[in-house]
Amino acid sequence: MKNRNIPKKLQDNLITIGIVVVCYILVMILSATGLLSNLLQGLLVPLCAYIILAVSLNLTVGILGELSLGHAGFMCVGAFTSAFFSKCMENTITFAPVRFFLALLIGGLCAALIGFLIGMPVLRLKGDYLAIVTLAFGEIIKNIMNVLFIGRDSHGFHFSMKDSLSLGLEEGGDVIINGAQGITGTPKDSNFTIGVILIVLTLLIVLNLINSRDGRAIMSIRDNLIASESIGIHITKYKLMAFTISAALAGIAGVLYSHNLNSLMATPKNFGYNMSIMILVFVVLGGIGNIRGSVIAAVILTLLPELLRGLNDYRMLIYSIVLIVMMLYNWAPNMIALRKKAANRFGRKKEVA
Repeated sequence: MKNRNIPKKLQDNLITIGIVVVCYILVMILSATGLLSNLLQGLLVPLCAYIILAVSLNLTVGILGELSLGHAGFMCVGAFTSAFFSKCMENTITFAPVRFFLALLIGGLCAALIGFLIGMPVLRLKGDYLAIVTLAFGEIIKNIMNVLFIGRDSHGFHFSMKDSLSLGLEEGGDVIINGAQGITGTPKDSNFTIGVILIVLTLLIVLNLINSRDGRAIMSIRDNLIASESIGIHITKYKLMAFTISAALAGIAGVLYSHNLNSLMATPKNFGYNMSIMILVFVVLGGIGNIRGSVIAAVILTLLPELLRGLNDYRMLIYSIVLIVMMLYNWAPNMIALRKKAANRFGRKKEVA
């Protein structure tokens, strides 16, 4: 007998979160039994960051309907501001969970602020123009961090856009941000468990937003901007809301990413054009507007190259074939019709049962 007590959207949301929790339990079991290689263990935290990035970008691309190519820029803001804070406060706040929580707040808020300031002029554009401007923003952020030098000594902080020698630090001074070399020595405060918790929080935020009144207003703007404006929906308000939340979540992913590595915690080259395109690929292949699809695509496309590393001559060929198959599965009209037919048939059988 069909359960009519739980709404279908709530069921779908619970299934998505349940998949994440079950995968976490399986990974922990594999890790405890020694069946998970060191290489794959090292990918777990970056994988969590990629999932958060894919879900947050889907909020802009799939739910709001605006193409953004500068998502890595928000990630860069969150990564550098939080890593700067953690390194400065490492000896002051010695309790790692508190320090990391404050770093999350700082990284997310800074990325949200930048997203709000960028969104006000940028969201007046549409289509290709918006994509080009957001791409330019991401590259501007990366290049600013590439030439930024910040040091600290007994006289306070020193800033330069030339090189570390121009900081004029006294003997014993510490260079915190070293241009293209990024930030070194940031405390390794993040781990896989924290990453999964942040994924669940991201899903709760995005899924609740989508199913709320504000989310329906955002989707109406995506479907028909003129009709939405004609019935009194504040276009700028809801566009900025979605864009700012997306930027904040990207900043949180940057915090998670930058607090995972032991050596060069955050270098500008990690947050360039290629990173933005990779995140967009996760969204497109998982299905634009499909949050669960973004999670699955991020997992598959992150782990697949490493799982196929033993096939040195063929792994990129197999990877490319998987990309094509996923694209056809999600976007080919015949496959969409076949999936709908199978879903309807399965739904009828379930209702009869």
